[in-house]
Amino acid sequence: MQHHSLTRDWLKAAIGIAATWFVFLTPHTACAQTSGDQSEGSISLGARHGFSIDRTQSVAAGDTTEQMFAYTLGAGMASDYIYRGVTLSAHQPAVGAAFEARFGSFYAGSTVTSVKLPSDPPVELSFAAGFRPSLADFDFDVGATYFVYPAEVNGFDTDYFEFLARVDRKLTEKVRVAAGFAYSPNVSNTGAWSKYAAAGIGIDLPSLRLLPDVTGSFTTSAGYLWFGNQSAALGGFALPAYTTWNAGVTFTRSRLHFDLRYYDTSLSRENCFVFTGDPGARPGGRIDPVTNPEGLTSGWCGPTVVGKVWFALGSE
Repeated sequence: MQHHSLTRDWLKAAIGIAATWFVFLTPHTACAQTSGDQSEGSISLGARHGFSIDRTQSVAAGDTTEQMFAYTLGAGMASDYIYRGVTLSAHQPAVGAAFEARFGSFYAGSTVTSVKLPSDPPVELSFAAGFRPSLADFDFDVGATYFVYPAEVNGFDTDYFEFLARVDRKLTEKVRVAAGFAYSPNVSNTGAWSKYAAAGIGIDLPSLRLLPDVTGSFTTSAGYLWFGNQSAALGGFALPAYTTWNAGVTFTRSRLHFDLRYYDTSLSRENCFVFTGDPGARPGGRIDPVTNPEGLTSGWCGPTVVGKVWFALGSE
């Protein structure tokens, strides 16, 4: 792995935080309806980290230049930070914030989320950009994200790029489907490429008479993640491939959202340690002389129920 100095790491963090506050304090006057991993009715395909803003409806061709500008920002907390079925907060609560600025179909944004990882960074920062065109009732999202983990200890440097392509389609007024593919040429700076394919469905729930101002939806998705070989310094073997899935309900009242969701993966406890490097791993598992010679096991990849609450604001 490459070694970064603490000065460079904290400079990255400072740039990310400054960019976040710049967008928070910048006035926007346009209207754009948004939906995403954090908004009611969205289908999370596990293609973003943190409390990200995943999707935006395209601006109509007749809109003025002023109306093509829009932004969304939000913040929240969760009982666990699960990403593609694996905890990034050691099954502890996490907090996060996100912003996204848009001009027509083009967007750029950033997230900051608390994490608890073996390399001990205080937060995860992400910086994303791309465009979201619509064609024949299909909504596309093509972009790239750079993930930054500042102030990692012991010379770790796990920053990396990932590229994303996603398509969504509304089948009926209450049913939506989505599919996506993500690729990283050097995931977590291990020397290995990663590929992730996923699909999901979302269904709007009937309104409740006792809570007429609350809307709800059920969403579920599944994905498959596989890898190339790591660098020779890390053993030269491929990280374990696995399937992940989730299902849950999201409720929304005005700008406040609540999500209750079940996550799981096909990773064994031994492969979970190989994949995560969990520093709290325990012995007693099946020994693999190449990938896990001590037979260590981890619970970072097993079944988990997560509650998440957040608010989202935007130019309307």
